[in-house]
Amino acid sequence: MKRLLSQIIVAVLGLWLASQFVSGVVIRAYPESNFFGISLTEQWQIFLFLGIVLGLLNYFVKPILKTLSLPLEILTLGLFNLIINAGLIWLLDKIFDELYIPLFLPLVYTTLIIWGLNIVIEFFLAKNAE
Repeated sequence: MKRLLSQIIVAVLGLWLASQFVSGVVIRAYPESNFFGISLTEQWQIFLFLGIVLGLLNYFVKPILKTLSLPLEILTLGLFNLIINAGLIWLLDKIFDELYIPLFLPLVYTTLIIWGLNIVIEFFLAKNAE
């Protein structure tokens, strides 16, 4: 449960930082934005919703993708993990109109921001577990 919550926090914070500092990354709220009838009209609601979805993708889908791509992970010494992360962020971009990330450089920067935050959060969680 602690890992799922950390994935969601990292995703929300990473998307917010990327929208603030990476040019081209746009997260906007539309008047007709809703999720199962719940209206999402504020910017923070969109960040929270996208962060929850990305956190759930990282928690449930990413381990499956890492298992399937284990030979590539070994071949690239773990750098294929960044491609998996970028793929999940790209998938989130394609699913939701509220998030817009141009294809290459802003996607790479967003991936690196979320990856770095994930390392920092997991370091503090591992330090508190001891």
